[in-house]
Amino acid sequence: MNIVGRRVLVVAALVWLAACAPPHARRTDVLFWNEPQREANFRAMETLYASNVVHHGEAHALPPGAALQPVFDGGGTLDAYMADHHVAGVMVLQDGRIRLERYGLGADPATRWTSFSVAKSFTSTLVGAALRDGAIHSLDDKVTRYIPELSAGAYRDVTVRQLLSMTSGVKWNEDYADPHSDVAMMYEGKREPGVPLLVSYMSHLPREFAPGARWSYKTGETDLIGILVTRATGKTLAAYLAEKIWIPYGMAADAIWLKDDVDGTEAGGSGVSATLGDYARLGQFLLDGGIAGGKPVLADGWLDAATRSQADMHVPGRGYGYQWWTYADGTYEGIGIFGQLLHVDPRRHLVIVQFAAWPVATDDAQAKARAAFVQAVNRAVDGRSD
Repeated sequence: MNIVGRRVLVVAALVWLAACAPPHARRTDVLFWNEPQREANFRAMETLYASNVVHHGEAHALPPGAALQPVFDGGGTLDAYMADHHVAGVMVLQDGRIRLERYGLGADPATRWTSFSVAKSFTSTLVGAALRDGAIHSLDDKVTRYIPELSAGAYRDVTVRQLLSMTSGVKWNEDYADPHSDVAMMYEGKREPGVPLLVSYMSHLPREFAPGARWSYKTGETDLIGILVTRATGKTLAAYLAEKIWIPYGMAADAIWLKDDVDGTEAGGSGVSATLGDYARLGQFLLDGGIAGGKPVLADGWLDAATRSQADMHVPGRGYGYQWWTYADGTYEGIGIFGQLLHVDPRRHLVIVQFAAWPVATDDAQAKARAAFVQAVNRAVDGRSD
């Protein structure tokens, strides 16, 4: 057989193998998993999807503190709360000491659990680092300075600040139950050479409001922020996180950050998996003023600006900062669908972390129960029983 014939056979074999291969696993399929899939896979995302490793350093110790028992309204118990809401782990730090650590669903201190939108707050923090490094010049830069592929669409006049505060005015559907929503479809479509698939998707979205006029939650925009950080720094999000925080602050275990399996783009709006203790260390890093290895990591004033309201949600006592949910009492939170939580309370010197696999992405009943858990911790910390 001549070389042309052999090439034809090789091509035919590859076509046959592609036809027989299992369907490509979409990262957004996680929105539609059943409960056993959630409980099994939220701890093993890197076995299902491409990812980068966030390397850790020498562990920053979290010594034990006085044991804390949350005081639930109506006499409920922590065990009942965790069982009722499919909670895989909770940790409470106060003054850098562990006052509560409990696991469920077969998880343990070595378990890495996916973050969902808690990752948005990781990505925001890397913007603060990139500003200090001078890799990002200004929050008032146009996004197109860093992602010129967006120049022809609705993002052409949007600033980095507006992306961070989710006030771009670009139309978006964040319905987690709708398989045709933007949040479910943002990793779909035709690939363009050299352009991240997410950028191609976002570049075709229409405008709904003027930039800065209205707040609207958009996971795809945090993915854009992640791409912006990568373009500005010349480093993957995983590598930059390791360099700036994970190694110098002393996280105890490697984390992982999911990425597109073709173009390598990490998902700035989700996709971090870390241990319960290391999520808590991130909260403590913020309480410590963003200092790691004895050096400031974040731009001057960044932490205060990022964790206070930058956008009016029209909800009393609540606002949105730079990828953080903010509250009138000075607390701020990274919140992820299916029950994830990173709660930081500067006044009480408190960090609360929760892993979970809620039966729904989000609803009022589950959110109220999570907020009630935080209040139960606060009662115990404050010595209250009301």
